[in-house]
Amino acid sequence: MSRYAKNAGAVFSLKLHLVWCPKYRRGVLVGEIAERLCALLHKKADELEMTIHALEVMPDHVHLFVEFDPRWGVAEMVNRFKGSTSKELRKEFPILRSRLPTLWNRSYYAGTVGHVSESTVRAYIENQKGK
Repeated sequence: MSRYAKNAGAVFSLKLHLVWCPKYRRGVLVGEIAERLCALLHKKADELEMTIHALEVMPDHVHLFVEFDPRWGVAEMVNRFKGSTSKELRKEFPILRSRLPTLWNRSYYAGTVGHVSESTVRAYIENQKGK
């Protein structure tokens, strides 16, 4: 497996740690709901040509470590994951409709994950001047 991915116009290594919660941080992501959520997230990642490197569904939040193409903005990517899973889960599990006005909280956490530290990038850029 290559360290970098490619598309028609770019070579890249873009990875994010995403975290989001159900509305009111309710502990509804358990049992069959959690299992189905995992399957739906993998399906959506495949549709969007993304790679899930790690996924953990906790009762009151989701952790997702995903690698993606630069054509996707972070907010759009998160909205695609949350939107599709909310629609399917609320359709399949009526208890989610009765307990929550919407499945997901509007906010999320996104943190970049990379193989090069901030200090290395700073030093590399600063050292380009004399070349």
